[in-house]
Amino acid sequence: MQELASFFKRYGIELNQTASLILVLAIILVTALVIHFILHRVVLRTFEKKAQASSKLWLQVITQNKLFHRLALLLQGVIVNAQSVIWLHRNEAGEILSLCAQLWIMLYALLALFSLLDVFLGLSRRFAFSSQLPLRGIFQSVKLIAAIVVGILMVSLLMGRSPAILISGLGAMAAVLMLVFKDPILGLVAGIQLSANNMLKLGDWLEMPKYGADGDVIDIGLTTVKVQNWDKTITTIPTYALVSDAFKNWSGMSASGGRRIKRSFNIDTTSVHFLSPEDEARLTRSNLLKPYLDAKQKELNEFNRDCQAEVSPLNGRRMTNLGTFRAYLTEYLYNHPRIRRDMTQMVRQLQPDDNGLPLEVYAFTNTVAWLEYEAIQADIFDHIFAIIDEFGLRVHQSPTGNDIRSLASLARSG
Repeated sequence: MQELASFFKRYGIELNQTASLILVLAIILVTALVIHFILHRVVLRTFEKKAQASSKLWLQVITQNKLFHRLALLLQGVIVNAQSVIWLHRNEAGEILSLCAQLWIMLYALLALFSLLDVFLGLSRRFAFSSQLPLRGIFQSVKLIAAIVVGILMVSLLMGRSPAILISGLGAMAAVLMLVFKDPILGLVAGIQLSANNMLKLGDWLEMPKYGADGDVIDIGLTTVKVQNWDKTITTIPTYALVSDAFKNWSGMSASGGRRIKRSFNIDTTSVHFLSPEDEARLTRSNLLKPYLDAKQKELNEFNRDCQAEVSPLNGRRMTNLGTFRAYLTEYLYNHPRIRRDMTQMVRQLQPDDNGLPLEVYAFTNTVAWLEYEAIQADIFDHIFAIIDEFGLRVHQSPTGNDIRSLASLARSG
């Protein structure tokens, strides 16, 4: 400031200290405005137009996250701070201006770091490895740590004390900080565990009834995981809950290429009986059953001949309509074009109860798409219910109101 006063004194202009200070501040302000105009109105605007017209992804991501805007504001703070040191050294106004400029630099350095992390996150989504890592949670953790560090530096600058003094004082506040940042800390640890153990990634189908979640994972954050349910609602789950509680991840099913059918229906046990010769002759006409019936009849004939048993309900072995029906369903599933042959297939009996004998169909479709899977499953059971009468079997069903009305009508007519 003295140099400026000396410069004007050469031309016969006397400036007192107040006038020199006002003039210096005006020069700093005008310089800042000019630089701001050049950077934001000329340089950045031209760059944004080129980025929007470009097909390069990284240019578009950078402009969307305002990285260069914040770097420009950071540069303006550096210039103002340098001017205050050059023009206003050993001056109280210069110290205040320099302090404000340094706070400005710290703030926009932090915001520029945030933008840089957002740029990396946006670019990483184009690569396959990003879905294997909770990058959003990791970057949020880095942001939190950076914000704490910059906050300590700004407070120490305002207080005129060393940051080490503030950091040493944080030890006494550890319990309070643990309470305040409990969720971020637990979320960070949980995110690392999820990633290290490959438990969950973006796009996985997650089912967690405790939180009402059943759908695709659309976001893994520092403190929360967002799941878009099949009804398009969004469920938010604490990240640490995925480590402390149980959940079902259907990604293994999707990766296998086959989705399981595991459904049973109840057979009325009073309809189970041995096959008569007429039944055998009629069922032999089935292309699916003929090999089974021929082989089974040969096996039974040999057994009965070796045992010298008279074929009757109490002696020897005979085919039943239920066993033949199971064999038919097994062959039907094996020859079904939408059922995978390289995965488990079976038709089995479950424990009988007062609702009859459960017969379970267990197989895997050759698709994991929900709509196709449901259509295949429905088609199989449509066929089962339609064909079961051919074997003399009945599906167990509790009496309906129509059944009761029919019985009452028969009773009145009788």
